[in-house]
Amino acid sequence: MKVIVQEVDGEGLESFLGKNVTLFCGVYIYTGKCVGVNDICVKLENASIVYETGAFTDPQWKDAQKLPAAWYVSLQAIESFGFMR
Repeated sequence: MKVIVQEVDGEGLESFLGKNVTLFCGVYIYTGKCVGVNDICVKLENASIVYETGAFTDPQWKDAQKLPAAWYVSLQAIESFGFMR
């Protein structure tokens, strides 16, 4: 069966530019303001690495540590993404 995939501008990670995004990766969870997306990585400002989430309905992460500067996350590492907090 042939499947046709249609790309839509402004969808996916691009829709989070200028907004907070949470990236679930193979080992860690990263969260911050999405300020850049290219074919290789996502750039986050005011980024944190989440070591313990707590309940997903909680208003804050149980243990999120601020990263020292803007942070880049490889697209290959991302399993899923969205707005969490």
